[in-house]
Amino acid sequence: MTIWTLVLALGLVLIFEGLVFVLAPRRIEELLRMFADLPVETRRLIGLVALALGGVLVTVAQMMAG
Repeated sequence: MTIWTLVLALGLVLIFEGLVFVLAPRRIEELLRMFADLPVETRRLIGLVALALGGVLVTVAQMMAG
């Protein structure tokens, strides 16, 4: 993996994050309020699941790329 792969990944994350804010800004506010009401342990579990899923996706993508 090169630095350019990391730059590409960061760019893709920013594109998708930006799209969410452009297309549904009010929904983001609702989701943030909902997350604020969740217990800390639940938010940590959501983060852990997202982290694991991201790791799996990156691993699968690397395997498919050869």
